[in-house]
Amino acid sequence: MINVLDCKKSNYLSRLKSILEKRRSGNKINSDIAIKIVKDVKKNKQKALLKYEKKFSKNKQVKISKNELSNSIKQLDPKVKNAIDFAYNRILKFHKNQKVKNFKFKDNLNNLFEYKFLPIESVGIYVPANLPSTLLMNAIPARLANVKRIVLANPKQNGKLNSAVLYAAKKLNIKEIYSMGGAQAIASLAYIQKVNKIIGPGNDYVTRAKKEVFGHVGIEGMTAGPSEITIVADKNTNLNEVVTSIIGQAEHDINSQCILITNSQSLIQSLKKILNNKLNAIPRKKIAKKSLLINGLIIKVYNDKQIIDSINEIAPEHLELNLKNYKKLINKINNAGSICIGKYSAMAVTDYNAGTNHVLPTLGSAKYSSGLNVGEFYKKISYIKLSKKGIEVIGKKAITLAEYEGLIGHAQSIKSRIRRS
Repeated sequence: MINVLDCKKSNYLSRLKSILEKRRSGNKINSDIAIKIVKDVKKNKQKALLKYEKKFSKNKQVKISKNELSNSIKQLDPKVKNAIDFAYNRILKFHKNQKVKNFKFKDNLNNLFEYKFLPIESVGIYVPANLPSTLLMNAIPARLANVKRIVLANPKQNGKLNSAVLYAAKKLNIKEIYSMGGAQAIASLAYIQKVNKIIGPGNDYVTRAKKEVFGHVGIEGMTAGPSEITIVADKNTNLNEVVTSIIGQAEHDINSQCILITNSQSLIQSLKKILNNKLNAIPRKKIAKKSLLINGLIIKVYNDKQIIDSINEIAPEHLELNLKNYKKLINKINNAGSICIGKYSAMAVTDYNAGTNHVLPTLGSAKYSSGLNVGEFYKKISYIKLSKKGIEVIGKKAITLAEYEGLIGHAQSIKSRIRRS
């Protein structure tokens, strides 16, 4: 069911890159469909939005009323409410530590400089059908950054509103809630609700739609696409912990990626023996099996360098280091969304209530970006007030560079200030 890449062969890294690139390049059919939907909603607004909602979700109304909200929340199991409250407090506590700080200073020429963090005015959050944890992860840092307007897009599941997501929305004081999903939801947030930035993870259609609207609105500085996990284990790692972590990720989506890196042939053989039976025991076994068939991979390594090189090439969304001797690896890992260390640090806990954010870079984007954080919801503006002496001293050097670059208008603009002074 899972392919094995043996690092004995000298070209293993190029083979790994080829495997990863095949998934990262995406499904062209899905991409074309998403682009078509975005363009239609951009042009025809509400009419097009409702057309696709009826087609894909049998949904005839996207705006959720106050009565629908309260009636849905009443149906929620108190245990789930309590779990959401618990997660809320832990996520809030972690993200409160992500403080930003304005600064100002004067240089030796009495020039004044300031750098300010200003909250983005409006944000659209996309939350897949039944994931209240995803709303908490996106909206809590937005609230901490003092974003004034938050708009929620959350598709119905089997024609029903999700009471847990709506409870979380009420707790977060989100007033604008729309029952819509897929590429049409992203287009609506951009062109109908007209938010400044769109965040939140989603499937191929959602990810491609976000790329299509980028420029008209902002999106996260990463690709929050289909889920990924890479697990590093050895002969001493508990087999059941490895298997359950793989299945826990594979059940997300057929496009999820599960990779095991190990130096233990016995672990590989044992995994293959029990994996299918374990998969048959879960409700979403068809999705998980297809995910592992398409994107599952075992990397058989022979030294620490191969482990490090493989991890940094994969740049996984989630990395589990489920082995005792992790310290010799940890400081050499440069590319990962989050790193769970040791046998007790199950990635699944970080999806809910460890406190860290579970909206993380996928598809290799951990090579240049980070998980969602409070800073994602700020604009940064520089303020410059030059003194008379400042324009005279630094202006002359600026004129030299402007003239060298052939931008004579720039030079004249600076000279006019110096003459006046």
